[in-house]
Amino acid sequence: MKYALIADIHANLEAFEVVLEDAKKNNCTHHVCLGDVVGYNPNPRECMKIVRDMEMPCIMGNHDEYCAVDTDLSGFNPHAGHAIMWTRDQLSDEERDWLKRLKYLRMIANFTIVHSTLDAPKRWGYVMSKLDAAASFTYQNTGVCFFGHTHVPLAFMRDQNTVIGGKYDSLEVEKGKKYFINVGSVGQPRDGDPRAAYVIYDLKAGTIELRRLEYDFEKTQAKILEAGLPERLANRLALGK
Repeated sequence: MKYALIADIHANLEAFEVVLEDAKKNNCTHHVCLGDVVGYNPNPRECMKIVRDMEMPCIMGNHDEYCAVDTDLSGFNPHAGHAIMWTRDQLSDEERDWLKRLKYLRMIANFTIVHSTLDAPKRWGYVMSKLDAAASFTYQNTGVCFFGHTHVPLAFMRDQNTVIGGKYDSLEVEKGKKYFINVGSVGQPRDGDPRAAYVIYDLKAGTIELRRLEYDFEKTQAKILEAGLPERLANRLALGK
């Protein structure tokens, strides 16, 4: 079985469609969503419909939560807060209820998925270092766990009590070791590379591959501006930041 691990779509339909087409070309048999289907970009309903129609196992992301409930946004970055308020207005009560009912973590086949951290999945902490990853490894009960949230693809590995990690393109899963893998972002990469990111996990071969794909971000940018969303959200798509 080959799994397409997809995170942080953030309502970017153009990027999402390119990722799904690439997953199809690479003979992925299953698709899994690691949260943040909505937020920032202009097609929340369309992206959510695809996830639901494909019956992808999906977990809660912080933007999914913020768009599902009427959380006070006074402490938010104003651009993110604007997008959340706009998204709430786009979604039906039923769609917001679907987001509200998503779980914070799940086990899929023989691996785990979480949006942020395993030690406190509801607090939306960021894993950017070996020290950050070490806290989640303490709670990891499977050999492999995939996560998102930071929009930066990084791989961490624990062998006994030693944690190593950093950027990756591909890796092989070895028995006796644990892996905590960020799959990057489909809809708003933040590692300086504007291409959409996702991961293919081949269970039989035991391989994990990071995929980067060009997409028509200028089309997404035009739709952001047409929707009246902040210009900053459009500009950052070209920069991958």
